[in-house]
Amino acid sequence: MIENLQRHFNYDETCAISAFPPATADKLDESPEDWTESQVSSWLESIGVKKQYIDKLIEEEVNGRVLLMLDEEFLKTKISMKSGPAHLIIQKRDELIKSNQKTQDKKKNTNAKKPELEQKTGERVPTTVEGRLVHAHEREEDGSQERQSVTSREDCRPRPFDQEGVDFIYVKHRVLQPESGAFNLISPCHEFKSLATAATLDRTRLQAKFAKEVLKFAVGCMNMRTNGTIHFGVMDSREDAGYVHGEIIGIPVKERDIFVDALDYIEKCVSSDKEHVRQCVRPPRFIEVMDRNSTEKRFVVEVDVVPSISIVKGKVYAVRLPNFKESTNKVEFEKATILRRVGSKTEPVNEKDLSDFYQRVGDRDALREEEEKKKAFSAPEMCQDLGRKLTMLMTSGKKFIEKDKWFILVTNKFQPSDLCNINWLLNLNIFCVFDFDPDSKISGLCREYLQHHAANMHSLQSYRMSGDMSIKDVTNQLHLFEQTSWIFCNGQTDFKGNETWCDEMTWIKTKVTLLRECVSLICKQILPKGTFQVIFLLTSPVEKPLLHTFNEFFTDMEGHEDIICICESQANFQKWQSFAEGSCGTEAVNNSSVVGMKMSHINSTLLQVQPFKACIRKHLPVFLKGTCLLETCKEEQMYSLEILTVNHCDETNTDFIDEEKVNIEQQFYRGGKVNWLNFWLAEHKYVGEVIKRDAYHAVYKLLHDTLKWNADETPVNSINIFHHPGSGGSTVARQVLWNNRKDMRCAVVKPSYSASIVAQHAVELREYEEKDPEKCLTVLLLIEDSDKEYLDNLRNELEVAVNTKKIQYGTACFILLSCRRSYDPEKKCKESPLQNVSVTHKLSDRERRMFSGKRKALEKWYEPEFILTFVLMSEGFNEIYVQQFVEHLLQGIDHQSVVTRLILYVALLNTYVQNSFISQSHCEALLALTIHFERFPQHEFEKSLSPQAKLVFLHLRDEKTHIKSIRIIHPLVAKEILQQLLRGQTQSSLATQLLFENVLFEHRFGRGEYLFFLRALFIRRSRISKGDLYDSFFSPLIEHVREKESSDKAIELLKEAFQRFHKDPFFAQQLARLHYTYEKFEEAKSWAETAAQQQPNNSYILDTKGQVYRKWFQAKCKAMDNDNVRKTPQNTADALGTALKALECFQESEKAAEADMENVNHSGFFAEVEVGCSLLKLISSMSVFAHGTTGHSECMKYLLTDYIPEEVKDAWEPFHGRLKKLHKTMQDALEWISEDLSYFQTDIGTDEEETPESPEEKISHPLTWLAKKSSEYGKYFCEAYSFALQGQSIPDNLTPFQKRMIIYRLGGGNVTSILSKLTDQKDAVTLLEKILSLYPRNPLQAKFGQRDIVNYIMAHISLNCLSPGNQTLVPLTTLQALCRQFPSDKRKCLPSALFLQTLLFWPEDHDTSNERENKYEMVQSAVEHLEKGYWTKMKDIPQRKRRLYTHFFLGSGNGLDKFVHKKKFENVTEIFSVSEKRMKWFRGEAWKRPEIAMMLKRVSGWTEDGVVYLDGPKKKKFNILPLHVPSVPHSNENITFYLGFTFRGPVACNIIVNK
Repeated sequence: MIENLQRHFNYDETCAISAFPPATADKLDESPEDWTESQVSSWLESIGVKKQYIDKLIEEEVNGRVLLMLDEEFLKTKISMKSGPAHLIIQKRDELIKSNQKTQDKKKNTNAKKPELEQKTGERVPTTVEGRLVHAHEREEDGSQERQSVTSREDCRPRPFDQEGVDFIYVKHRVLQPESGAFNLISPCHEFKSLATAATLDRTRLQAKFAKEVLKFAVGCMNMRTNGTIHFGVMDSREDAGYVHGEIIGIPVKERDIFVDALDYIEKCVSSDKEHVRQCVRPPRFIEVMDRNSTEKRFVVEVDVVPSISIVKGKVYAVRLPNFKESTNKVEFEKATILRRVGSKTEPVNEKDLSDFYQRVGDRDALREEEEKKKAFSAPEMCQDLGRKLTMLMTSGKKFIEKDKWFILVTNKFQPSDLCNINWLLNLNIFCVFDFDPDSKISGLCREYLQHHAANMHSLQSYRMSGDMSIKDVTNQLHLFEQTSWIFCNGQTDFKGNETWCDEMTWIKTKVTLLRECVSLICKQILPKGTFQVIFLLTSPVEKPLLHTFNEFFTDMEGHEDIICICESQANFQKWQSFAEGSCGTEAVNNSSVVGMKMSHINSTLLQVQPFKACIRKHLPVFLKGTCLLETCKEEQMYSLEILTVNHCDETNTDFIDEEKVNIEQQFYRGGKVNWLNFWLAEHKYVGEVIKRDAYHAVYKLLHDTLKWNADETPVNSINIFHHPGSGGSTVARQVLWNNRKDMRCAVVKPSYSASIVAQHAVELREYEEKDPEKCLTVLLLIEDSDKEYLDNLRNELEVAVNTKKIQYGTACFILLSCRRSYDPEKKCKESPLQNVSVTHKLSDRERRMFSGKRKALEKWYEPEFILTFVLMSEGFNEIYVQQFVEHLLQGIDHQSVVTRLILYVALLNTYVQNSFISQSHCEALLALTIHFERFPQHEFEKSLSPQAKLVFLHLRDEKTHIKSIRIIHPLVAKEILQQLLRGQTQSSLATQLLFENVLFEHRFGRGEYLFFLRALFIRRSRISKGDLYDSFFSPLIEHVREKESSDKAIELLKEAFQRFHKDPFFAQQLARLHYTYEKFEEAKSWAETAAQQQPNNSYILDTKGQVYRKWFQAKCKAMDNDNVRKTPQNTADALGTALKALECFQESEKAAEADMENVNHSGFFAEVEVGCSLLKLISSMSVFAHGTTGHSECMKYLLTDYIPEEVKDAWEPFHGRLKKLHKTMQDALEWISEDLSYFQTDIGTDEEETPESPEEKISHPLTWLAKKSSEYGKYFCEAYSFALQGQSIPDNLTPFQKRMIIYRLGGGNVTSILSKLTDQKDAVTLLEKILSLYPRNPLQAKFGQRDIVNYIMAHISLNCLSPGNQTLVPLTTLQALCRQFPSDKRKCLPSALFLQTLLFWPEDHDTSNERENKYEMVQSAVEHLEKGYWTKMKDIPQRKRRLYTHFFLGSGNGLDKFVHKKKFENVTEIFSVSEKRMKWFRGEAWKRPEIAMMLKRVSGWTEDGVVYLDGPKKKKFNILPLHVPSVPHSNENITFYLGFTFRGPVACNIIVNK
C-alpha cells in the first residue's frame, strides 16, 4: 500500500513538470527567469518549435530573462519566424508565467497545512473524483486549462484487454495508470518496461531480454491465476527520473518478427506444460505511439496473459529465465523458479512459502473459476438512448437545431450505403468540411453534396494568410459564409494541381503545420466561440491526420464543449477515443460521442429537429405564368442575392413555427428588422397582419406604372424610398417584394458585393430557366443603405448587360428599389415625385387609426415594454413621450455596473454613427463572461444583462456570417439614453473611456467592424447626401464636444484618438483642421506636417496643409485690417511668406492629385486661385502701390518685369522670384479648371463617397466661381484701365498683356467663362462685344497665341448664339482661317483648339464633295486626339461619375447659326427638377418635343455590330460615340440621330432606326 502511495507521489511530482524534457527536470523548480539558454531551448523543443528557430534563438543568447521580455514583433522581424510559431511561443510563455505564479501562490497558502511527509518531500496527495485520479494542480481554479498547460501530463487508458481487431493508438508522454497487482483476476494487472536500451541491441540480445521479461511476468500471472498485460515502451518508476511512472515513450520496432519469435523461448525455458504457457501467452501486439512533434515511428509492444481455468487448473509453473552473458557471448538459463505476482511486482516463491503456495492452488483455482463464471453471466450493458443523446448534442439542448449556427464537418471516407442518408447534412449551415478522402469529389460525400449545394474546393494551403491580408480579404477570397468551403486535407484525386495523397508520416511532415494554421485561423479569427460546432463524422478507420485535427480543434477552441463525434462502428471509434480521452477525459469523450447508430437512423433522427423540412424545393415565377424549380446549388451560385421564392418559408417546420412564432413577432415589434417569416406568419394567419403604410401603396403604384410597356422605357428603372431612421422604410420595401414575389423575380442585394458581381447574378436570376432573354419577368432588386454612386454603378452594369443581350428597348428588365436613410425624406420626395417615396415618423390619420387598433391587439398578448418600438411608433416618436419613456426605463439603474457602461457605449455609437452595433462577442469580453464551458452561451449572455439592458438592447444577426451583435432599439431612444444616463459626465469623457476600453479595442472577433465604427465616431463627417441631418466640417461627436463643452476638450479627444489609432495620419489631418478653426496655427502646422510625413502623396492631406497656411494668411491680413495700420513691406512680409507657403502646398496637392489615377481632387487648383487673389489684394493695398494709376503701374512693373522697387527690395528679398511668377501660375490654374469644367457635367458627384480624405471646402457652383475669379484675377492686373469698363474707347497704346487682362476682367479669359455667358445672360451681349473689340481689327494679321485664338473664336460663337448676325461678328471663313494657325502637330494643340476644329469645320449642306471630304478629314484628325486627351483626363474613374458635357448641338442653320447651345432647348424642360429633367432626357421623352425638332438637325448614319457610324465621309468611316449606349440598336440598321459636340468629340443623341 505504501509502495503504491509512493508511486502516486512520484507520478504527481513529475506530472507537475511534464512539459519539460528530462535534461532540465531537476531544475524546474526554478523560476523561468533563472533559466539558462539550454533550458530555454529544451522548453522550446518541448512545445514543438522547429529546430531552425531554436538555433537562431540560441544564437541571439535568449535565456530565461530574455524569454520573459520577448514579443511577437521581435520573433517575426529578428528571428524571421512565421506568425504561427511566434504566436505559439508567446502564448505558451504567458501560460507558463501564469502557472508559475499560481504554483507560488499555492505554495504560500498551503505550505502550513501540508502533512509532515508532504512538506518534506514536496509531493501532493491525490484525491479521487468519480473514480478518476485527480491531482492537486488539477483542482486549482482553472483546472481544465492547467491540464493543457506546459506543466502537466495527460492521463490515458490502456488498450482494451485481449480483444482482436481493435484499432488503438497511444500518444507520447501520456500516462497510463500505475502498475498494479491482481485485483479480481479478470481485470488485468499491468507491468511497464521502457526497454529503451535493449531496443537498440542486436536480435539475440533483444530477444533474450524481451523473453525474460515476458516469461517472468506471464508465469507470475499464471501461478496467481490473474489476467495481465506487460507493456514495453512505458516508463516504470525505477527508470529515468525525468519521466513519470507509466509515461508512454514507445520503442522503435524495425522487425516485428523479432518480438514474435522471442516467444519461442517458451519451449527452452519451461520444462513441462509448455503448451499451457503457449495457450495463455498471447502473441505480441504493436500499438503505435503518436508523437505530435516527431515523424519517427514508435510502438508500445504489449503481451496479454490469459490463464483460463480450463488450462491452468491444478498446475504450478516454473521457468528458467534466459540471460545473455557477455563473457561467453551466448544465452544462458537460470535455474527453474516458481514465480508469483506480489502487489505490482513479480517475485520468486521462497522455499519456506513453497508448501503453503502448493496447498493454496485449489483456492486460487476456485476463485478464478468463480470470476470467469461471473464474467460469462454478467448482465448486458444498459442500452443508451442514443437518439436523445444525438438530438441534445446537435441542438445544444434546445428543441431544434439553431438556424444561425455554423457547422464544421471533419470526415474520412464514406461508405456508399451511407451516402443515401445525408439529408440531415444538406440542411445544416456547413461552414467548411475537412475531408480526408481524396476520392470524395469522384465517389464520396463531396460528389453527393455538390448535387444539392454549391461548394468551393480548397486545400489547407488555401487558408495560408500572406502578411498584408486581412481577415476580410481571406473570407472574400475563399467566399466563406457564401458557399461551403470543401477542404481536401490529404490530396484530391481528380485535381491536376500538386495536391496529392500521401501516407500518414509524410502527411505529418508536410501538412500538419498547414492544418494548424487553418484551424487556428477559423477558430481564433473568423468564427467566435459559441457560433459554431465541430462534428467528427467517422465513417471509416481512423488515421493519425484525423487525430491531429481533433488535437488542433481542441486546443484552439479551448475545450471540447462544441466538438461532437458521430461514429457507427465501435472499432473505428476505439482509436479516436483512445486519443481524445487523453485531452478531455473518458467521461467527456463518452458524453460528446454517439457510437453505434446507423447513418439511416442518424438521418431520420436529425431531420425531426431541423427547423426546415428535408429536401427543400423552392420555386420561381416564370414569364408564361407558371413556376420553375430553383435548384439550391444554382441559388447559392448567385450568392450576392437573397432570392425571394414563390413558396418562400413554406419549408419551415410546423413544430418550429409553433415554438418560435411568438419570439419572431415580438422581436419585430421591439424594433428588429422585419423577417420574411413575419410576412409568412401573417399571410397564413398564425399572427395578425403587418400594417401596410401609405408609402407601401405609393411604391406599389409607382412599381406597376413602371411595368406598363412603353417604347421609351429604359431597361433599368429606379424607385427610391427615403425614410427617417427607424421609421419602417425597410419594412415597406420588403413588404413590396413579398407581395410581388409571385409576379416578378424578387431579391435583396446583400451588402459588400461589387456592382459587377450583383449585376451578373441579377442577369442570371432574370434568365434562369427562361428560353428567350426578351421574354423574362422583371427582376425587382432591393438595395438597402447604399450610396448613390453604388446605385449608379449597378444601373450602369445592368444596362451594359441588357445591351449585350440585345434586348428590345421598352422592356423593363430590372427595377432597383433603393431604401435609404434621410432626415428630410419629404423634401427628397418633392424633388422627384415620379421616383421617390418618403417614410417618416409622422403618421397620417389613416395610419394612426391602423396603428392604434394594432397596438390594442398586441397589448392583449404582450406587455408594452416587449413591443417598445411599435408603441413609440404609434405615438409618432413624440419627443416628450420618448423622454418620459426613457426616464421611466432608467429608474433604479445601477450607474456603477459594467452593464450600464455597456449601454452608454452602445448609445454613444448609435447616436453618432449610422447603422452601428457592437458584436455580442465584444460585449461578453467587456462583461468578462466566461462562457467557454457553457452549453447555452446566448442564455448566459442575456442572463448577465440588467433589466434595463434587456429592454433597450436589440439582438441582431449578420445575415451573411450569422455573427450576433447588439444595438439600442431605436436611434432616438439611444440619443435620449445618452443624455439622461450621462448625468454629470461629459460625452468627451465617455468617448475617451470607450477609446481606452482595452477589452473592446483589442478583442479579435468582429474587430474590423468595431474599429470602423469607432473610427467613424471621431472622423466621419455628416453629409445630407448620406441621409444625415446636416453637412458638418467635423464628425458630429467632435462638433458636439466643441459646441457644448469646449474647443480644448475636442482637441484633447482627437489627440487621444490619434494615439489610440496608432498615430493614424487622418486623425492628424482632423487635428490640423480643428486647430486652424480656432486659429491655433502653430499646432495646426505641426499636425498637418505629421499627417503629410506619413502620407506624402495624398492630395487631400497636402490640401489640408495648404489650408493651414491659407487660414493663417487670412488671419494675419484680418489682424492688420483690424489694427488699421498702414501696410508697409516690412509689416506684410510675414503674411506674404505664409501665403506663398500656402501656394506651394496647394501646388504639391495638385501634383499628387494628377498622379492619383483613382480619385478626382481639384481642391488644390481652386484654393491656389483663391489665395492668389487674396495675395494680389494685399500687394495692391500696400502703401507703396496704393497711389491710383501710378501705384498700380508700379505694382504691375514689379510683378511682370525684373524691376524691384527700393521700398520692397530688402523686406521681400526671399519672395521676389515667386511673386513675379504669380500671374503665370494663377493663369495656369484658372485654365486647368476651365478645361476640366469643359469636359464634364458639373452637377454630377454631389453624392460622392464620404471619406476622411474629402477636400476641405467644396466649391458648390464651379462655373459661377470660375467666372467670378477670372474676372477678379483680371481686375488686379488692369486696375489702371477701369475706364475701359465704363464704355470709353480703349487707347491704342495698351500692350497685348494689358488687353488680355481687361478681357479676363470682362469674363473672356477662358472657354468656360465665355460659355457661362450663355447661361447667365445678364449684359452678356454688351460684354462679349467689348471683349471682341479688345482684339485686333484684323485678327489674321495679329500674332495670336493658341489660347487667344480659342477665346476669340469662342466669344464669336457665344455672341452669335445670343445675338445672331451681330455687327461685331466676323465671317465663319475668318474663324476657320484662324483655326488653321493652330499647330499642325495635333499633339501640341489645346483640347479647346481641337474642340473648335470639330465645330468650325463641320461640313455645310452647300459644300462640294471635295470640300466635305477635306473637312471630315480635319474633324476626324481632331477627334482622334481629343479622344486621347479625354482618357488622360478620365484616369480610372468610372464614366458615370464624370459624364461628358455636351456644349452644342448641330442645328438646322448655316454658318455660325448651325451651332445650338444646350441652354437654348433645355428651357423646354425647365419646369422639372434636376433629377426628373435628366430622367426625361435619359429616357428620350424630351427629344420628341416639337420645339427641339425645329431647332436641331437630324443626321443619317448606320450601326454595325453596336457601333454608330456617320453617313458622309468616303475615305474613312466616322465612328460617332452614342451618348446613351442602350439606345443603340442591336442589329445592323440605318439610323438618324441628333449630333452633339463634346470635348471628347461628336456624340449621337436620340438614335432612331429608319422605318
